[in-house]
Amino acid sequence: MIKIEHLSKSFGEVRAVDDLSFAVREGEFFAFLGVNGAGKSTTINILCGQLKKDGGTVQICGHDLDAAESAVKSLIGVVFQKSHLDRALTVRENLRSRAALYGIFGEEFEARLKKLASLLDFERLLKRTVGKLSGGERRRIDIARALLHRPRLLILDEPTTGLDPQTRRLLWNVIDGLRKKEGMTVLLTTHYMEEAADADRVLVIDGGRAVASGTPHDLKSTYSCDYITLYGIEEEVVASLGIPYNAVNGGFRLSIESTKAATDLILAHSALFADYEIVKGKMDDVFLAVTGKRLSGGEEK
Repeated sequence: MIKIEHLSKSFGEVRAVDDLSFAVREGEFFAFLGVNGAGKSTTINILCGQLKKDGGTVQICGHDLDAAESAVKSLIGVVFQKSHLDRALTVRENLRSRAALYGIFGEEFEARLKKLASLLDFERLLKRTVGKLSGGERRRIDIARALLHRPRLLILDEPTTGLDPQTRRLLWNVIDGLRKKEGMTVLLTTHYMEEAADADRVLVIDGGRAVASGTPHDLKSTYSCDYITLYGIEEEVVASLGIPYNAVNGGFRLSIESTKAATDLILAHSALFADYEIVKGKMDDVFLAVTGKRLSGGEEK
């Protein structure tokens, strides 16, 4: 679906995208992970035709972006970080004007509007002006706007930042359902680690360059460790195991290099493991390991 090779883009002396290469398969949920300024949004804007690249090649659905920009744009739906809705118009008016750009009119528009309004739960908002909507309500309309023409590729640039958990869950249920039903490819940039953890594959970008990529499982296996939390045991006993640990509420958490090592430890000291839990490393650990930075919940730390 997407093939990018040696992409570059600079703003003055700032190298926003630096020799970036990656590919996204058709029907895949692909997550693009990085702190603010890492180059994610610049790459997205190039894909959408909002920015001109300095170098490299971009292909979408087999089309070279430079040679067939109009054809490429018709295949893409985009939800940008900032809403592009007209605040003075009603929800219906916003979506009707957008649909017209794709030649969607009359009964075809009404049918598509009804479907999306039902999926995204905004039937009651159709006559309301966008300027009077809450942030979560506007985001639902942003996503409906991107889905009007049934795009083959949906690009989501930080789509759920600032949304309440209920709205985030609704949006992801809709997007996941459409992806599975219609074979739509989804490219996501996000600060939320749990969203990246649900992706088919993840690319971590830092300083405009790719620093790690793979499935969430492979990345966690490579760049993070497993954790065993032991309960109902004295600290001196935990210390005697000779494994790094720290005290947590009600117990002690041990850092183990792999799931196999955790299994071997439990089998070797089964009497000590009467009350415990084991958790695989998280995407937070991966991000910290490969970039030296911590990212969680929309803020760099």
